[in-house]
Amino acid sequence: MNEPPIHVLLIDDDISYAKTAQSHLKKFQGNNFKITWEKTGEGCVERLKSDPTIDAVLVDYFLREMTGLEVAKQIRDLKIDVPIVFIAADKDFQLAVEAMKLGVEDFLVKDEIVESVLPRTILNVLNRVQLKRKIALVEKNKILGEKRTEAIKELVVTICHEFNNPLAAIKISTDIISRQKLNASDHAAIQELDNNIRRIEKEIIKLRDINLPA
Repeated sequence: MNEPPIHVLLIDDDISYAKTAQSHLKKFQGNNFKITWEKTGEGCVERLKSDPTIDAVLVDYFLREMTGLEVAKQIRDLKIDVPIVFIAADKDFQLAVEAMKLGVEDFLVKDEIVESVLPRTILNVLNRVQLKRKIALVEKNKILGEKRTEAIKELVVTICHEFNNPLAAIKISTDIISRQKLNASDHAAIQELDNNIRRIEKEIIKLRDINLPA
């Protein structure tokens, strides 16, 4: 069964570079890319809202109506979980830092993007994001497990407390009764009741002291 294509949303108002980027992706061997092109940041956001199949966003920093940073911020504000790769005309360390603060995964300079750089960057980003998501899921499950264990411990304590109170009252009652003049049959019954109470108390202690997995 063939793998589904990697769906890349490209945002660039420069039609010449948009065609170049599409050519780089389509020529790359080993992976099938599907490219959707939008000229504006607004078009990008609307496309992401309506199309859940998009795997990555490739956005130029210099757009006419808004910057790539503004596009990235809108995407993050909408809680759309999609990796973003920035493209800029030149190296700008400060811009790269600001982009990373918004969760942009990578930063490329247009003039340095040779044929295989763009598709390999997107693949690396997707692999990295997938690993992050797996780690986050493991951490989430760990936290849920810890909370579940703590809840069970609290429940056990409550159960033990609920059993101990009536047992204590029964013990007092049997102790008082055992001091009375009883026939052999009644005395044997009280003794059996006392033995059963002791067994229950031991089981409650075992339950209370059980070591639950963390």
